[in-house]
Amino acid sequence: MQECPLKSPCVNICALDEDDLCTGCQRSAAEITRWSRMDNDERRQVLARTVERARAKGLLIS
Repeated sequence: MQECPLKSPCVNICALDEDDLCTGCQRSAAEITRWSRMDNDERRQVLARTVERARAKGLLIS
């Protein structure tokens, strides 16, 4: 059985900060651009990085 593609973390707050990261989903411009061509393993890696970025900015309580 084939796995469904992971959904984009986009929250429709699309603005890049000084680090070239989206202030809404914490993905880089390159990650956003490549998302539709990534497999689920790559998407999971990106999602893990977005969590770490948000945590480092104090946007998540851990």
